[in-house]
Amino acid sequence: MPRTFQIVCLLIFPSILFSSILAGSQTEAGSPAVVAFTLDFPGSQPEHYSIRVQSDGSARYQSSGRRPDSDESDSFDLDFTLAPETRQKIFELAAKAGYFQKDIDSHNKHLAFTGEKTLGYRDARRSGEATYNYSSMPAVQELTNLMQSLSVTLEFGHRLEYDHHYQKLALDEELKRMEEIARTNQLADITAIQPILDRIIADPSVINVTRARARRLLERAGAH
Repeated sequence: MPRTFQIVCLLIFPSILFSSILAGSQTEAGSPAVVAFTLDFPGSQPEHYSIRVQSDGSARYQSSGRRPDSDESDSFDLDFTLAPETRQKIFELAAKAGYFQKDIDSHNKHLAFTGEKTLGYRDARRSGEATYNYSSMPAVQELTNLMQSLSVTLEFGHRLEYDHHYQKLALDEELKRMEEIARTNQLADITAIQPILDRIIADPSVINVTRARARRLLERAGAH
């Protein structure tokens, strides 16, 4: 499918796409509730991503866009498990935001466009979905920041996987950037990408300084 057509589809049918993300989790009595977040921002990296989190901690991330400094398209799909405290925070914020059953957008036309965002919630008893550019609701702001930080973390993991397979010398610079961002608290749930960090640490063909960076990141997350 041509890249231009894919982007047009994302812009024309966001509610259809988002509903399919929420529907990925069953909602019968006793089954996990789900919170979902999508962001569509043509020209950014990635241009589109979605995060679906279930109340049992299982989660799925999907993104699409272009590789940095390249016209090559890049898609990423990852099933992972959230740390209990992150999962709990997400569902607490969804509750504070009224499960997105009302309009959450500020409708301030003077604000810059930062991407079309959609938050949704579904369980056996209720569901809600709201789209916004910016929200003045503190719970929505905090949840948006958390989801965006989680995307940043997962995209680092995606690039680290690529570098580990194809260009190991690029790992150190990527991990250095990751350390710098971690110091400013712009990452969320580093344990979500622990498998690739563990592989880097255990790989004797990776230089020691790079392996040390990966180890420090996991120590920061309390995983080592």
